[in-house]
Amino acid sequence: MTDAPDPTEPGEPTGLSDDARALIDLESRTFRSVGAKEKRIRDELGLTSIQYHVRLNRLLDDPAALAYAPGLINRLRERRR
Repeated sequence: MTDAPDPTEPGEPTGLSDDARALIDLESRTFRSVGAKEKRIRDELGLTSIQYHVRLNRLLDDPAALAYAPGLINRLRERRR
């Protein structure tokens, strides 16, 4: 029997793309202003604010995103309701 990595363990692959993980990681950070966050979205992800929020909203329904960042995803799901 081999020990396959558990995708729910921190630091293990989750089935998310690098772009999806980068988006979730950026959302988990705190910014001093909306403008600072929008600038990071453009600079780091190459997305407009609208593109960012559309992709983030899609990720909220992705089980792999929930496994990657359960606290953040659950908090955002609650806010979406």
